[in-house]
Amino acid sequence: MKDLFVKTERQRFWLDQLAAIAEPIKAEAVEVDEQSRFPFEAHQLLLQIGYPQLTLPKQYGGEGLSVYDMVLVQETLASYDENASLSLGWTLGVVGEIYETHLWTEDVLTAFAQEIKSGAIINRAVSEAATGSPTRGGRPGTYAVSTKEGWLLNGRKIFTTASPVLDYFLTSAWIEEKQQIGFFLIHKDSVGLTIEENWEMSAMRGTSSHDLVLKDVIVATEHLVELPSHPSGGKINGWILHIPATYLGIAQAARDYAIHFANHHQPNSLNAPISTLPNVQQLLGDIELKLHQARFVLYGVAEAYDDPARRSLLTNEMAVAKHTVTNMAIDIVDKAMRVVGAKSLQLSNPLQRYYRNVRAGLHNPPMDDMTIIKLATAAIEQQRLNGNS
Repeated sequence: MKDLFVKTERQRFWLDQLAAIAEPIKAEAVEVDEQSRFPFEAHQLLLQIGYPQLTLPKQYGGEGLSVYDMVLVQETLASYDENASLSLGWTLGVVGEIYETHLWTEDVLTAFAQEIKSGAIINRAVSEAATGSPTRGGRPGTYAVSTKEGWLLNGRKIFTTASPVLDYFLTSAWIEEKQQIGFFLIHKDSVGLTIEENWEMSAMRGTSSHDLVLKDVIVATEHLVELPSHPSGGKINGWILHIPATYLGIAQAARDYAIHFANHHQPNSLNAPISTLPNVQQLLGDIELKLHQARFVLYGVAEAYDDPARRSLLTNEMAVAKHTVTNMAIDIVDKAMRVVGAKSLQLSNPLQRYYRNVRAGLHNPPMDDMTIIKLATAAIEQQRLNGNS
């Protein structure tokens, strides 16, 4: 079904590039989960095909993929290894956002483009234990003070995805003298920067989302790159769709396993594989239906975002896509496990990994409750406006 959403030869080219390295990535994914380690081999393979520069605009020497293109490749990668997809997806999303909106000065953008083309990996470091999700508006405990040498940063960030391979940390900090939050571009080799390897989770174990610790880290003055004028999550950003794309990829992998199992598993009480049973067909049909629904929502939103004529009409659609895809993906994996039965709980079975990892999507931004409240308040306000017109 996914072929229905492939629209260009360029998209097909990148899907073929991923397909060429699929088998070693799939093989490593098992070890990554079992050992709770980062997928280093997948990372190197993706670097070799230029994955980090996919969303860097062409005028800066990148591939210039759109949000729609990114969703397509991210979903495909996630069907091979969801940990690699979510980890590298943050770089694609951050690069896409900062260059599309020109968040940084032109000099910094130009210089950083060279880093990306050389394979640099970047992620935002925003979450903290005391503030929870940054989209809820908490002030970071990480703080920055202006000195003669530059900005002096101290603090700790949690959920720093892909920390073992990040070259740059785009880190939020409270600037008392400016009375606002700023984002600082910090290189991994900065003195005082350390990674505390404490990622002990049952889901997405291979993202290695350890703590970033900053102790008297000096950052060059010009690397205070962002001073947001809006609250986190308050601006339309289509590049966050790399998140639901990953969870849709997990759902696809679970579906593929369930279909293969149903077509090949034949207990001696039956004269044909279990795929001939009405109850199994009901589950498989539900899986197909939900995959269709999730894809049309996700790719429809991505297509609307890429269209300049429609982008200004978007309000809560990114959140709708994330909510819809993530929850449907969870249901798809659950139904796949019902098809396979108790064997799906064996540690050697990939479905138990998909089951744990797909649920991590509930805790990636934006959160479900915030999405529902925003939809309600937007509908209420729209009716009030229409009623007063």
